[in-house]
Amino acid sequence: MVHELVSRIIASVEPITTDYEIILVNDASPDGTWQSIEQECSINPKVKGLNLSRNFGQHYAITAGLHYAKGDWVVVMDCDLQDRPEEIPNLYNKAQDGYDIVYARRVVKHVGWWKRMSSVFFHKVFDWLSGTKTDSTIANYGIFTRQVIEEYNKILQYARSFGDIIRLVGFKCGYIDVEQDASARGESSYTFAKLIQHSMNAIIPSTNKPLRMAVGLGFIISSVSFVLALYNLIAKILGIIQVDGFTTTIFSIWFVGGLMLAMMGVIGIYIGAIFDQVKGRPLFVIKEKLNF
Repeated sequence: MVHELVSRIIASVEPITTDYEIILVNDASPDGTWQSIEQECSINPKVKGLNLSRNFGQHYAITAGLHYAKGDWVVVMDCDLQDRPEEIPNLYNKAQDGYDIVYARRVVKHVGWWKRMSSVFFHKVFDWLSGTKTDSTIANYGIFTRQVIEEYNKILQYARSFGDIIRLVGFKCGYIDVEQDASARGESSYTFAKLIQHSMNAIIPSTNKPLRMAVGLGFIISSVSFVLALYNLIAKILGIIQVDGFTTTIFSIWFVGGLMLAMMGVIGIYIGAIFDQVKGRPLFVIKEKLNF
């Protein structure tokens, strides 16, 4: 797969320029990917390899590659051949119309229903929480100017999502419609737990709306509780209530207790993100470098 990827990239880029580099980042893949990268680097000095010391995650691996990228134009793409290298000239040509960023918009996606539905659901939730408008057909595949990449590299945010940080830095965006191929690896390596973690990394740094929702929900529950308490007091005085409501009391305790734990959990998530950030740990650690 690595050899095919490199061959197709070279065939797509050389008509544009012979001054290029291909940076392949191995995020501690257990399937022999680094050995394939070593082989490609030994054949072509323009192919460069980064081997991370452990599995950091896709967006941290992208950050590692962008940290070492030197080109005036930088293309970010996945290595599983879902992103077709043959679209690189189209991305570049579109960028010549004055765009700093050009994304590949996937109008045809050869992915399973679970991946498709989870992507749509994530974007709807993210848009609602952040108050922005994102597109579920756009992922990481795109071309970016040197200035965009430099601004991206300045942001040392620990909870990383490549697309969200790129949106944060701004710049003029364009789009081209592409067809996404099926992954050469078969099923996605993203487990449900990894999808949840990626969602947290994207949502938590982008919005504090969950905290505001927790405050609003607490105010509503407090108001309802006050009205119910006032009713019970008046009913007791008027003799309407003869027997204390054990079931109602227990239900109220459980409900309010569960609500408090949920709100504390939301606050805890944000505190955890702050804790991760202030620790100042590196975003990635390079174990080996080739052809740099």
